[in-house]
Amino acid sequence: MINNSSNHQSDSLPSLNATTIKRVEEGVAAASDRAVLHTIEQALNRLEAINAGQTEHQINGSVRRFVLRSLIHLLFRVRVENLEGLPQTPAILAVNHLHHIDPLLLLAELPTQPYYYILGDARTLYNKWWKRFILSFAGGVIPLARLWKEEVAVMTAAKAERQDLAELAAAIAQNVPSGSDIQTLRQIDRIVLGILAHGDGMILFPEGRLGNTEGKLHLPLKRGTIIYALRAGVPIIPVALIGTHDLYLRKELTVRFGEPLHFSQNTKTTRQEVETALDSLQKAMIALLPTDYQEPTGTKLLRYFLNHMLW
Repeated sequence: MINNSSNHQSDSLPSLNATTIKRVEEGVAAASDRAVLHTIEQALNRLEAINAGQTEHQINGSVRRFVLRSLIHLLFRVRVENLEGLPQTPAILAVNHLHHIDPLLLLAELPTQPYYYILGDARTLYNKWWKRFILSFAGGVIPLARLWKEEVAVMTAAKAERQDLAELAAAIAQNVPSGSDIQTLRQIDRIVLGILAHGDGMILFPEGRLGNTEGKLHLPLKRGTIIYALRAGVPIIPVALIGTHDLYLRKELTVRFGEPLHFSQNTKTTRQEVETALDSLQKAMIALLPTDYQEPTGTKLLRYFLNHMLW
């Protein structure tokens, strides 16, 4: 969900305060944690096996939806708009991204058919034992290895003579995979296209990172969503999440579905085709977002806990 490219612009990197550095230290620890690595390997092997027709879904979609919906609705009030327009055939949901809870919120509200999968950051998904337990039960996750923008910030600062960060930067380089090697990219492509070919759906976050403002997209959007849709010949459904940037108990969260965007299937896409389709997707996503979002005032119970429980 966070851009894994090493070519970050310096002005897009987070400031290196104590909280950021602590998160990086925890991320590096997770990158070498045997339990995390084992869970990632198991998930990818299971996905490859499903694509090969060797196994069925890990969990019934109705059970997954019931469990996640029960948890989400216990904590928040959820408003779903235009769900009836969602096709019952394979599709890619293109969603704005404000919080780590977004994938769980979507899976809690989506119909059980087709069965939707989410491509998500491996260490954010599996860095805590209770996350590994829930997600191993829920299923439907494609773990993606990549660098965090906080880690790029540390390595950039270390190169700029921040000697106090040199050891941490070296640990990042040694232990954290960038996710940009050809083998990893081909494996993810194979899994995603196999899921769509087998009649299931994908949830993707084309911003490539967490946004920080309600009603705003982090632009430009990444091209992967469009390329998968064109190659698989499936529609893209733009989706807006509203209210998830700052969480607290019983806050209203909105999931707003847009009209499907249809494109002609083309396994050998041209740059112009991708750019034209990407422009259509960008406009459709922006049209779903509020132009005058106002954060509610008043008492905000469990705000810190709910905003940090999925870090």
